[in-house]
Amino acid sequence: MNAEFEQLVAQAPYGVAEALSPQVRRVLAKNPSPFTFTGTGTYIVGAGNVAVIDPGPADAAHIAAILEATRGETVAAILVTHTHMDHSPGAVPLKAACGAPVMGCAPLVLSDEGPRADAGFDPGYAPDRVLADGEAVTGPGWTLRAVATPGHTSNHLCFALEEEGALFTGDHVMGWSTTVVAPPDGDMAAYMASLAKLLGRDDRRYYPTHGAPVDEPQRWTRHLIAHRRQREAQILGLLGDGPRTIPAMVELMYAAVDRRLWGAAGRSVLAHLIDLEARGLVARGGGEDWRLS
Repeated sequence: MNAEFEQLVAQAPYGVAEALSPQVRRVLAKNPSPFTFTGTGTYIVGAGNVAVIDPGPADAAHIAAILEATRGETVAAILVTHTHMDHSPGAVPLKAACGAPVMGCAPLVLSDEGPRADAGFDPGYAPDRVLADGEAVTGPGWTLRAVATPGHTSNHLCFALEEEGALFTGDHVMGWSTTVVAPPDGDMAAYMASLAKLLGRDDRRYYPTHGAPVDEPQRWTRHLIAHRRQREAQILGLLGDGPRTIPAMVELMYAAVDRRLWGAAGRSVLAHLIDLEARGLVARGGGEDWRLS
C-alpha cells in the first residue's frame, strides 16, 4: 500500500454507522486492500424496521458493528448483491444473530485457479429467497427493487431504493476504480450491456459497496463505458501490428501498473478478447497468440 492509501485507511470510520441520507447508513468493514479500497461498505436502509445490504466478510467485529448500529431496530431482510467473499459471508452470522431472512442474488460457486483481482466465491451462501430482476423487498418507508446487472459476476444484482432515487451498485459500478471482469464467470459483453441498462435509468445517486457515493451517476457510467471502449481499441491497435499473447499485451497496456497486478490485468484483457472474438473481430492464433480476424 502506498502512503496515500495508508492514510485513507487510517482515517476510515471503521465500526461506526455513518448517515449518508435520511434512509441510508453505512458501516465499513475493516478489510482494506487494493481491490476493496478502504473496505466493504455494509448499508442499512430505513429506520426501525430495516434492510441490510451486503453484510460483508464473516468478521466478528464487523457483524458486531452492524448489530450495534441496528440496536433497538428490527432487521427485516439481509440483501446480497453477489457471492464474492467480501460481500456475502457475513449473512450467516448476521442471520444467526437477528433471525432475518437472506435475500438477493442466486447462489454461485466456481472453482477458479486463475490469478484473481478480487475475492473468490462464497460456498456458504444459502439465500432464503432469490430475487429476480424487478422483484422488490419492502419495509416502512422503503422499497428495494432488484436490478439484474450481470458482468462482474453472472449473478450480480443492484438494488434500487425507490423513495430516494438511489441505486446500491455492489461491484457493478464503483466510484474509485473500474470493476473487475474476470472469466470464466465475468463476462465483458454482459457487463457492457448492464452499464447500458443503467444509462436507461434515472437514478440520482449510486451507493457502491466499495468507495464513496457517486452523485453524478449518468456521467460516471458514460465514463466507464468510454474507458472500456478505449481498452478495446488499445487491444485492437496492438493486434493490428501482429499476433500477440495476453502477457505481451499486458506488459504494454499496463506498463504503469504494479507488476504484481499484471496477472489480474490479464484476466481483464482476456474478457475483452472473448467479447471481441464473439463479435468476429479477433481470433485465437497458434499457441497462446491472438490476432485480428
